[in-house]
Amino acid sequence: MTAGASSVPGAAEVVEAAQVLARLGLVSAFGHVSVRAENELMITPTADLATVTPTQLVTVQIVPGVDGAALPANVPGEAHLHCAIYRARPDVTAVVRAQPESALGAGATATELPLLHGQAAWLGHRIPVHQSPRLIRDARLGDAAARSLGDNDALVLRGNGAVTTGTSPGEAVTRMWLLETACRIHLATRGADPMVLDDDDIAAWRDAAPPLLRRLWHHLRTDTSSRRTT
Repeated sequence: MTAGASSVPGAAEVVEAAQVLARLGLVSAFGHVSVRAENELMITPTADLATVTPTQLVTVQIVPGVDGAALPANVPGEAHLHCAIYRARPDVTAVVRAQPESALGAGATATELPLLHGQAAWLGHRIPVHQSPRLIRDARLGDAAARSLGDNDALVLRGNGAVTTGTSPGEAVTRMWLLETACRIHLATRGADPMVLDDDDIAAWRDAAPPLLRRLWHHLRTDTSSRRTT
């Protein structure tokens, strides 16, 4: 593990993503953003994401079975979750970990969230809920969460927030914003009989996703009024 990752390609993107995540109100004192850099990941430290700088970023080897004690003091313990996802998903370039309040509520009421609106399909063919409420601070727990995520791009962590993935830090933040919306819609429709997207609907929305995700990220990074109030 190496501190001082500001010279690694992608550092500026990680910092911007972290600051947008904080501005959106999706994190408090806890939360982190990482990007894959070949056999390493570059991650935000245990610091306020609103004020994190490139020189504070830390690189961590993506290797199995690293004991939590081996992590540098300023690396989030749940870096193990990021490592596990990168090991399981070669297609993933960035990971975001946050604690939207709506995800805490939704995770307490379901084992899987239904896809109730089109943009929810940009989170995966399904939105699974990882059933362990514990902090993910070792490789074994990280691997279990990665299995719960599967080939989807969002995972609700029961009692512990959520994690999203992307091809860039900005895309992963965008998906966290979308997941927060999906969780709020789920909670608002509990007790009703909501109509869910069918497989054809999901496929159509996913086909349309790439340029629309980029457009939404541009909006989130530039719109100072988009802070969540939940």
